[in-house]
Amino acid sequence: MAPRTKTSTTRLPSSLLEEINGLPEGGNRSTRRKGKPVLSRKDARKQDRDQRKQRKAQFFAGTKRLVDDEHEEAPKPKKVKLDLPKPTPAATTKVPSNDQRKAKKPSALEKLASGSRLPPTQRETDDDRYIAYLESKLGYGKGKKIADDEDGLGDLLEFTSTIGVPTMEDIDAENLDESEEEDEDEDELELEDFYTSSEEEDAEDEWTGIPTNDNSESDSENVETSEDASAKTTTYVPPHLRNKDTTEDSEEQVKLRRNLKGLLNRMSEQNLASILDSVEELYRKHRRNDVTSTITSLIIDGISAHSLLLDSYVVLHAAFIASLHKILGLEFAANFVQNVVSSYETHYAALEDESAPTGDDPKGKECSNLVVLLAELYNFQVISCILVFDIVRGLLNDELTEFNVELLLKFMRTSGQQLRSDDPSALKDITQLVQDKVAASTEKSSSRTQFMIETLMNLKNHKAKKTATQNQSGEAVERMKKFLASLGKKRHVAANEPLRISLDDLHSAETKGKWWLVGAAWGGDPLVDRQKDAQSFASKKEDEVSTSNTLLKLAKKQGMNTDIRRSIFVVLMSSDDYVDACDRLSQLNLTEVQQREIIRVLLHCCGNEKTYNPYYTLVCQHLCKTSHSYKITLQFCLWDFLRDLGETEVGGAEVIKSMKENGGESFDLKSISSSRLRNVARAYAWWLAKDCVALTILKPVDFTTLQTQTKTFLSEMFTQLFISSQVSTPLLRTTDDNDLMMNKNRKAVEEIFIKATRVQILAMGLVYFISSLFTTENSKFTKWATEVAKDTLRTGADIIPGL
Repeated sequence: MAPRTKTSTTRLPSSLLEEINGLPEGGNRSTRRKGKPVLSRKDARKQDRDQRKQRKAQFFAGTKRLVDDEHEEAPKPKKVKLDLPKPTPAATTKVPSNDQRKAKKPSALEKLASGSRLPPTQRETDDDRYIAYLESKLGYGKGKKIADDEDGLGDLLEFTSTIGVPTMEDIDAENLDESEEEDEDEDELELEDFYTSSEEEDAEDEWTGIPTNDNSESDSENVETSEDASAKTTTYVPPHLRNKDTTEDSEEQVKLRRNLKGLLNRMSEQNLASILDSVEELYRKHRRNDVTSTITSLIIDGISAHSLLLDSYVVLHAAFIASLHKILGLEFAANFVQNVVSSYETHYAALEDESAPTGDDPKGKECSNLVVLLAELYNFQVISCILVFDIVRGLLNDELTEFNVELLLKFMRTSGQQLRSDDPSALKDITQLVQDKVAASTEKSSSRTQFMIETLMNLKNHKAKKTATQNQSGEAVERMKKFLASLGKKRHVAANEPLRISLDDLHSAETKGKWWLVGAAWGGDPLVDRQKDAQSFASKKEDEVSTSNTLLKLAKKQGMNTDIRRSIFVVLMSSDDYVDACDRLSQLNLTEVQQREIIRVLLHCCGNEKTYNPYYTLVCQHLCKTSHSYKITLQFCLWDFLRDLGETEVGGAEVIKSMKENGGESFDLKSISSSRLRNVARAYAWWLAKDCVALTILKPVDFTTLQTQTKTFLSEMFTQLFISSQVSTPLLRTTDDNDLMMNKNRKAVEEIFIKATRVQILAMGLVYFISSLFTTENSKFTKWATEVAKDTLRTGADIIPGL
């Protein structure tokens, strides 16, 4: 049996074959209609979508909102031009291949600008052509593709991630993904909804005509007010006229004043740094002039209170001003000091004009508080001593009333030590002025005036004593000085030097200008000022020269035969006190040999005084504390004086021989007067009692063969020695036996004479001289002191014979 031929019984349906071959359902190739193109399924869906979009566009274009009263000049609405697709002939329609599909697939930008939007206008068409031209120049068109990194436009669409628009990376990924054809319809619907909502928003934003009259009037008023405001802000007002228009403080200034007042009320030593930070912040937010004037007025109003303020309160505010002076610069301190001085002078003039106050209405303490503030500013190096001395001189120019004395005491007790260290000569002049005022006054000085004079003298002599209140304020000042010193380590310091301005500079600031401020106008003449200063300096120099010439003539009369002796004499005669004399003597820069002449000149001047002057004694005592060579010189000078008294054997053989060869180095004196004898004896008695020299300087003296003048000299010296051992100063000496006996001190006498027991011959000679000289006719105190001295000398010589 022949094998059966196998035939395929699996066939596709005829409808599917017709679709594949492009034939309509139920027809064949020969029955195809001419003139009607056969579209693929994809093209048919695309055409259907385009038709739906066109119908929507036509619907929304036809339903516009109507305006009731349309203005004549209102722009007419644009007409939407619809470009309907023209049917293509069937002969030209071909089924695109896969390569052609890839080539015809639009890009992302083309998708956004394609049929999903309204038809483009003429301007958009021109822009598209220009973009296409630029793409062709860049080599982007005609099937060419360049890398995204090379075109430089990758960063332009980064912002789209924040507003929901797809970025270039998403669009490129969509272009490259050709396999997701099924999701294309969903994307088209989303874009369709997006453009539909945008069209609705555009329709809502269309022009609705001219508003009513009320709105136009309000708009015109707004325009006018804005024009007026701009005119006000742009109008230039000169600086000297700016404050005249603003009679009342603005809201900003009121708020600034409230903030600064709160900061000052909360200020203490602990939070001073944080307060400064807050003030700096206010300076950054507001005008400097507003902040400076507000701080100045607040502090001056707080300090110039009617009642007396605590020193710690004033010290704290002065430290605050000093801190701002360092941080902000010289301008702040200059403005503040000028206002403080002006306020002080105003209150002082008001108090001077008033009549004498009664008990119910006492004088205010505004000037006292402001004086303390100025003194503390001087302590914190905000102002110099020039301004302080000018204010003190102004107080002394008037009558020395109780109120002026109180202000002077405020100055001296607050900043007296600093004034003495900065300018001692000016302080000396102030002291002299006070003494002259008191001497010229016919009325008896009050206790307060006497206390002020005593304070000035102690300050001048560097003997000031601090009270309990001064110690408390002094501790606060020291703490604030440490804070100001540490301020430069944490912040940038704009000013370090104090204001070296005088009271005349502040008075002439409005006429001449403020020379102490950088960039400020100055109307003075420096040449004239310099000539005046030169003339005043020359007059002072002439006075000093005339005084020194007079002293030099006097030195020649006194036998000062060398320049060194004459210069020492001038210093001793022109010094204020023994401390000033010692300071000026140290400034002469004398050698050790030349320093011996100081003791010789001192003894000569002390001996020539008609009455005993303890000034020379104190000068020599102070010098002996500084150097041992002065003690040796005192010993030799005593031997020379004893030789002048007739004791030719005092000083040793070598000394006597050299004296004979040199013709004598002592002063050329024909005879020694009783006053000179007495003054030198009292001087040596004081030096022996205060351990400037010891009794061993009398070891070359032979007490058995003394001349008459020598006995008189030694008798006076030992009598004054007993008295000097019981007192603490040579200024106050008492000769009353009852007072001396009540306050007698045996130990002081023993300490003086125990040193003489080191030389047995001297001890025995002193016992012999004291026993023979002081008899029963002497006073009780002298008898008691003589017995104590003899017992000390005998006991020391017996117990310690080796000394």
